[in-house]
Amino acid sequence: MAKGKGGGTVAVVERIARPVVEQLGYRLWDVRYEKEGPDHFLRVFIDKDGTMSTEDCERVSRALDPLIDEADPIEESYYFEVSSPGLGRRLTRPEHFAAVAGQKILVRLYRADESGEKEFSGILGGLEGETITLDTPAGEKSFALGDLALAKLCDDEDLF
Repeated sequence: MAKGKGGGTVAVVERIARPVVEQLGYRLWDVRYEKEGPDHFLRVFIDKDGTMSTEDCERVSRALDPLIDEADPIEESYYFEVSSPGLGRRLTRPEHFAAVAGQKILVRLYRADESGEKEFSGILGGLEGETITLDTPAGEKSFALGDLALAKLCDDEDLF
């Protein structure tokens, strides 16, 4: 199997992980291969209805670890982690927006809009094609997915 960085690695790991994660009763939220300082991290994010536990992550990690080792998609040494995407989960794929429709999210744009604003929060109305709608205190706003520098769920704001 071809080795690669970033997108290639993520695609290989995602192909391996998705059926295993789903067979174990979880949803594959995301796969990220990231460099932090001198270290590389392969991160698999899983989700389920209800509360996630460390035992859930351990169960998936134990199932995936030998399969990823066998496929050997990464040349350099790395740390392998399985975790929940968390309360303030990043929304990076169309299915993420569909999963959290009706909930409060935060979006940050690459460039300010016509009003000079770059950051908005509100209730996600949904995703249509490549555009999301957000019900903000200033009214309904629409954003192209390609214009979003960051989108994340705001479930954690009441915790602090």
